[in-house]
Amino acid sequence: MACRVQHSIQSSFWFLSSAPLRNSLNPRRIFFKNRISFGKELFFSSSSRTALYCTCSSSSSSGGDKDGFLANGVGGDDSFVLTTPLYYVNAPPHMGSAYTTIAADAIARFQRLLEKKVIFITGTDEHGEKIATAAAANGSSPNEHCDVVSQAYKSLWKDLDISYDKFIRTTDPKHEAVVKEFYSRVLANGDIYRADYEGLYCVNCEEYKDEKDLLDDNCCPTHLKPCVKRKEDNYFFALSKYQQQLEEVLKQNPGFVQPSYRLNEVQGWIKNGLKDFSISRASVDWGIAVPNDSKQTIYVWFDALLGYVSALLEDSELASLDTAISSGWPASLHLIGKDILRFHAVYWPAMLMSAGIGLPKMVFGHGFLTKDGMKMGKSLGNTLEPTDLVQRFGSDAVRYFFLREVEFGNDGDYSEERFIRMINANLANTIGNLLNRTLGLLKKNCQSTLAVDSDIAAEGNEFKAAVEKLVEKACVHYQKLELSAACETVLEIGNAGNLYIDGQAPWTLFKQGGTAFETAAKDLVIVLEAMRIISIALSPITPRLSLKIYSQLGYTEEQFNAVSWSDTKWGGLKAGQVMAQAAPIFARIEDGTEAETKSATTKKVKKEKTPKSKSPVEA
Repeated sequence: MACRVQHSIQSSFWFLSSAPLRNSLNPRRIFFKNRISFGKELFFSSSSRTALYCTCSSSSSSGGDKDGFLANGVGGDDSFVLTTPLYYVNAPPHMGSAYTTIAADAIARFQRLLEKKVIFITGTDEHGEKIATAAAANGSSPNEHCDVVSQAYKSLWKDLDISYDKFIRTTDPKHEAVVKEFYSRVLANGDIYRADYEGLYCVNCEEYKDEKDLLDDNCCPTHLKPCVKRKEDNYFFALSKYQQQLEEVLKQNPGFVQPSYRLNEVQGWIKNGLKDFSISRASVDWGIAVPNDSKQTIYVWFDALLGYVSALLEDSELASLDTAISSGWPASLHLIGKDILRFHAVYWPAMLMSAGIGLPKMVFGHGFLTKDGMKMGKSLGNTLEPTDLVQRFGSDAVRYFFLREVEFGNDGDYSEERFIRMINANLANTIGNLLNRTLGLLKKNCQSTLAVDSDIAAEGNEFKAAVEKLVEKACVHYQKLELSAACETVLEIGNAGNLYIDGQAPWTLFKQGGTAFETAAKDLVIVLEAMRIISIALSPITPRLSLKIYSQLGYTEEQFNAVSWSDTKWGGLKAGQVMAQAAPIFARIEDGTEAETKSATTKKVKKEKTPKSKSPVEA
């Protein structure tokens, strides 16, 4: 166990308060001596936690926010900073990391539709024992290995249309400078001490484990591999000192950890008592050197968590902790997998308290993915490669399936049969076919030109009211990070559109002429206005598909990129607007059975239609 070596350090220093950064890049600074007393204002930057509502729900702005989902962005109402984990580069990216990042991208895109100043941070965690081991196994240096895998993440994010603003690598010299400054600040606060430690260490987690938390044969419950006994002389962070403050954070701000069942888990850890943890490694060379001891490197988590802060630095800025903090901290949302919840909801807040830095607004821990009901793994031969999925089905299909299929926060399962069935039904049929047949009717009967304004066409029409309610409902779901429900609600607009056009039967009305013809022309405008709204409301989930819809409605890509959530208000399409040529916006996916049946049918038809060839004599 740890044997504390006392450092007699009289600490007095300046630290950044969590005052709003909206009107100044130079945050207010407060002077403290010795022990720091943390007030409620340290935990969240805004002076009051007012609710953030969609533009379509402004009448509800007096509502509360007991769950913490609708908290304002940092620095006031006009900014939103969110992060994915910094992904560990011991191996190439997998579907788990892709899922987190797809979700984060959808949230970022929605916040941009609300006209927030979004800073979307992702990146790679590149230090530690596992990295050095993986590099050696590949016959490369750690630097070379990190360059290759980090680039693989960037390539995959491009394929998945991930619109990140900052990509931080923990091998970046600016990041190293921020980490060292942060370490020195925590040391000056008396929260770092030296001690011997002996315990069971999981190399894959890069963490010492309590024996009571392990499986048989001291196996790690996450990686199912035996932990090894180690004894080291390390530096420790005084986590136990912050137990009361952490309890107070969760009491005052129950929305800090979400979903609520993750909050219960965190509260349980804290209630059981917090132990100081090692923040350096004597046996690991590949890392950032401890500022006061070059023989040790900083523990990978104490290093990587600071990436959320160092990422805020601009390339032209001098690397300093204060500069990074003033550039957008605290984060509005940390989006993580549930396996790293303890690091983000316990260790990280305590570290920030020690350094006198405000806490993030929310930590959201989502569940794991399985395949056909089974845990994925190379040994089982059932891994799910995101690059392969994108190449086969396209980015929109991959994004839509995982965000629609999995209730965000819970575990989810991938089945190719369910994937194909959902994509065909929702994107190819409900949305794609509705647009295609409506534009086809418009071309045939109205020369692809809208007869009236969409506002006029829908006067007194119940369909318009239904769409407006669904738009407002979708907005609320997005705000609450209920991404599956948001997808479902937008799809309801498509279902309603199909029911409407089938009920109105404009193809019949056009044949009747006169007022019936005029009614049919209005019906097409109404359905196409609903499609315009769908294209905006679904754009956080399926950006490419949404652009295709918008383009077929006669808009340019530049116009699409300029839309905001306020453009989901009914009335965008105007009389005289010319629609583009109808073309399928999403090709139906054929599974193996469908492909074989179609192939066999085609061969049979060809065989029947092939005439008997004549011989030269008969000719």
